[in-house]
Amino acid sequence: MIILFWILIFVLLYSYLLYPLLVGFLAIIVGKNRKELHIPDEKDMPTITLLVTAYNEEAVVDAKIKNSLELKYPSEKLKLLWVTDGSDDDTPNKVSGYNEVTLMHSEERRGKIHAMNRAAQSVETEIIVFCDANTYLTEDTLLQIAKHFQNDKVGCVAGEKQIFKDGDTAAGAGEGLYWKYESWLKRLDYKFNTTLGAAGELFAVRRELYQPVESDTVLDDFIISLRIASKGYIVAYEPKAIAREYPSFSVSEEMKRKIRIAAGGFQSIGRLKKLLNPFNNARLTFQFVSHKIFRWLVCPLALLLLIPIHAMVIYFNPEIPLYAYLGIAHAFIYVLAVFGWLFEKSKLNLSFIYLPYYFIITNIAQLQGFMRYLKKSQSVNWERARRAR
Repeated sequence: MIILFWILIFVLLYSYLLYPLLVGFLAIIVGKNRKELHIPDEKDMPTITLLVTAYNEEAVVDAKIKNSLELKYPSEKLKLLWVTDGSDDDTPNKVSGYNEVTLMHSEERRGKIHAMNRAAQSVETEIIVFCDANTYLTEDTLLQIAKHFQNDKVGCVAGEKQIFKDGDTAAGAGEGLYWKYESWLKRLDYKFNTTLGAAGELFAVRRELYQPVESDTVLDDFIISLRIASKGYIVAYEPKAIAREYPSFSVSEEMKRKIRIAAGGFQSIGRLKKLLNPFNNARLTFQFVSHKIFRWLVCPLALLLLIPIHAMVIYFNPEIPLYAYLGIAHAFIYVLAVFGWLFEKSKLNLSFIYLPYYFIITNIAQLQGFMRYLKKSQSVNWERARRAR
């Protein structure tokens, strides 16, 4: 029982603390030599299509297109393409009002990945930059992305996701802290070998490397980027290419998104099973198992099992006070999470209670997503989470 207890503790510590420290150490010892890159001269910049997939996003169309038109990039080398399949609000009409934007629209709603595949087939530029309608890019984002494609070994570039107003609500505080942590980990992964997946809010691929993925794919960004990595190309990480969005309106809205991502994560394990073979790419296998599989599957189960196992260890080993002290600390985390739930709708900046709350609900979402995956009940149609703005 005691051995199992410490195994569970190790699993949790490894996933969230020891792996980042280990991969950071390995990056120093045996990491890739990432030379400082400079923005290329205008004549050497690749042609880019900024592809936005949108479903019923009429509220953000004007702001998003304004943001896109303000990006620093040679106008003759940049195309703006929106695909609004299935939208039954005013999104297509609003987009069609901009001469600078090419619109693709179908009345049928078949999911984001079908829209992406359909639009990507029409792209003629060298690079496709995928971006969500509700994210806003810093003005030099495309320039920062373009510099990486000077290296022929780079097949994909992942940008950095940031959250606006990350301290105002439980969802905002938790989501903001999570993405700061995840961005730090992406930097370490990239220095060691390659970035482990890209976030759909902002990522770029070479057009010739884009391959349509299965129509029922949930995590299109993750599958696309890691299939490119599995071919031996680098997935670069560029922290200066920034996509910002507002947090989910509430934790319950964030849960909706997390459950969908979890279900897609388990689906992607099967579709990326080649990455589980260390003889193909040992470094990538190590990253995939440590960064994703542990986080998606092993940690939620460990967190669930730790409650009864810890209680039994305390009960059967009263002579060892260490386990009782750890039990108090264990219980305190859940007490903070309960307070996070109670103060969820407040505007108080209480990150120290929102973080445990967000951590617990994230792992609950993983378990719910796993059940949804087993039942094959996850729709490919995007279930939009309400945003704070």
